[in-house]
Amino acid sequence: MFAVLSLLLPLLATLTPGVLAGQGATCNITSPCASDYPCCSEYGFCGDGYYCLGGCDPLSSFSLTSCMPNPVCQSANYTLSDTSRILSNYTYFDGNVSEYDWVVEQGSIINTTSAGEAAIALLLTENGGGTLLSSTRYVHYGQMTARMKTGRWAGVVTAFISMSSIKDEIDWEFPGNITTQGQTNYFWQGVIPQPTNGATETDLTDTFANWHDFTIDWQPDSMTFLVDGNVTRTIQASDCVNNVTGVSEFPTTPSRIQLSLWPAGISSEPAGTVEWAGGMINWNDPDYVSAGHFYALFQSVSVTCEDPTPANSSVTSYVYGANTTLDTPSISFSNATTMLNGATSLSGVNGMHGVLAASVLAVALLSHLF
Repeated sequence: MFAVLSLLLPLLATLTPGVLAGQGATCNITSPCASDYPCCSEYGFCGDGYYCLGGCDPLSSFSLTSCMPNPVCQSANYTLSDTSRILSNYTYFDGNVSEYDWVVEQGSIINTTSAGEAAIALLLTENGGGTLLSSTRYVHYGQMTARMKTGRWAGVVTAFISMSSIKDEIDWEFPGNITTQGQTNYFWQGVIPQPTNGATETDLTDTFANWHDFTIDWQPDSMTFLVDGNVTRTIQASDCVNNVTGVSEFPTTPSRIQLSLWPAGISSEPAGTVEWAGGMINWNDPDYVSAGHFYALFQSVSVTCEDPTPANSSVTSYVYGANTTLDTPSISFSNATTMLNGATSLSGVNGMHGVLAASVLAVALLSHLF
């Protein structure tokens, strides 16, 4: 991370204070972006162009309409070994979901075969960090299943999650070197409750050696976690009401699917995170020395959309409604385009805007995944 930062600092130093104050400024619900760089990215930085695409937070942006509409759900089975529909650098993504199903937000993927099944490997290296792969379309309730094999190393976390633009999140995570367990969790708008909502699912057959189908079945009134078609946990929305505020802290907003392999066992992570992940990463592990990386395998992702009201053929996207508030987001269908206007090689971000956007985003991604 620090090597990359050292490369970026000279570039950032050449930019005027006025530019820096807009592009790359931090944003949140109480400090939204200004009109010149209106979009609050998923990592909490203001910008334009691809900052306005996947993960753009409408509640922290200049207005509810600053972010591009979220591409509507489409039931499908994605065979990930066909990488023709995976964009390896998402700063080039222009919002065209007819062209790409997935974007690599950080890191690297490679094709591989395991137990006779073609798959992709998400890689993690000491110098390059982890890998994050995100769907270009959103899901607003339905079933999501990932066929996968996890890592098996202390400090290395494999994850299959759904994440909304305002940080509603549902997780399957596999921390560290215990390959007979998985952890399920959920978050409402990024709030980390005490105690957490996490639970450990036990008695799994080796998740590194064996292919498993992990499912999130997300409905308006419940969420259910399954392994190979067998239910391991169900949460009712009615049980998620905060007794103090009366607000239902249950995920309700359209979400992208994200697959990742990330380094939790490193010195920059909090002690609690390192402990949760099984300790510090051993970069001298024989597996790492032999391959030059750690890895997790993903064969496919299947999606069955179950929008509360089925979308008709003219619907292209989801938008946050005018009556949206922090506690009660309002979601509606739209036929608005999901593509940036005048998209270029930097997704509609030209000249210095493009250079700075890429630089700031690189810092944000590295901070997120290291």
